[in-house]
Amino acid sequence: QGRGDSGGGGDGAGRALPPHSPSGVLLQTVEMHTGGEPLRIVPRLEAAEQAAAAGLSLLSLRRELAARRDHVRRALMHEPRGHAGMYGAVVVRGAAAAEGAHLAALFLHCAGYSAMCGHAVMGLGRFALDYGLVPAPTRPETAVLLRCPCGPVTAFVPWDGRRSGNPVRFHSVPAFAAATDLAIDVPGHGKLVVDVGFGGTFYAFLSAEQLGLDVCSSKTRDLVSAASAVTEAVKKQFKLHHPESEDLAFLYGTILTDGKDAFSEEPTTNICVFADEQVDRSPTGSGVTARIALQYHKGLIQLGQTRTFRSSTTGSLFTGKAETKFGNYNAVIVEVSGEAFYTGTATFTVEEEDPLKHGFFFK
Repeated sequence: QGRGDSGGGGDGAGRALPPHSPSGVLLQTVEMHTGGEPLRIVPRLEAAEQAAAAGLSLLSLRRELAARRDHVRRALMHEPRGHAGMYGAVVVRGAAAAEGAHLAALFLHCAGYSAMCGHAVMGLGRFALDYGLVPAPTRPETAVLLRCPCGPVTAFVPWDGRRSGNPVRFHSVPAFAAATDLAIDVPGHGKLVVDVGFGGTFYAFLSAEQLGLDVCSSKTRDLVSAASAVTEAVKKQFKLHHPESEDLAFLYGTILTDGKDAFSEEPTTNICVFADEQVDRSPTGSGVTARIALQYHKGLIQLGQTRTFRSSTTGSLFTGKAETKFGNYNAVIVEVSGEAFYTGTATFTVEEEDPLKHGFFFK
């Protein structure tokens, strides 16, 4: 249940909330978007904090929520409260979850839960400052320490003493190339060559041209269908491995690009199709992270060189650069920058007698 659960009673005079069942849940959210990609933040979920206090890691907490509290995700991500492109984050406070960070976060989407989300990290960085989760913010910029299921991430957020601002940048978990020039047989498309990179979660990358498409001008439906076919083929033909946790060894989606991987001052355009054919409206923060890691691995970009990435759906821009090498293997810490904005707040009710109370998925 969310905070603020309360029963009925009274005659409704002056009531700010709609009538709801005495046992029904109230879920309060802060609404944002980063580069057009929505972010529905649940500032507190008591069940998650109790599980974290009992010693569950974030990756374990992710499994626990999926098994026992998935109705919260479905109620907020799916229709009628959400939509097929909805995205969310549950803030988990307390030392047990955050392990020295200002806050921990679990990421939600229409098909389940992710290990990392760059656009959400940028939004959560602003949220953490504006909602008082950072005890002593500093001007002109504050470092916000977040713990994500994939590991610790630091966001750097402008702060003028009263409110947060843009752009927000973050430093990723170690990002690396999992495979390059991998030959994959994709039904309906034949043999294709893809790269697989990790930026907090794994993505397959290839130029849309290989599929006979143009990432800027082809119909989104065609791009989505082709990317989804690639995702399914890679899942079947390539075994992923993560050096720290096999819980992270899953392919999140496919990113189709304009093929402009070599360093340039000009923006490079891509579209990310993840989860169950969900389309990212932003350039994709974890996708930019993974793509930079691949470009660095291939010698196409040097440390400190900044590239601009454009979303083919909204035209919004992120920048990314490989900041430093990590450890003895070819991993890098990537800095990604973008703009996150508030769009409102909401209080959602769940009436027990509603047959569609936990939402429905339609695409």
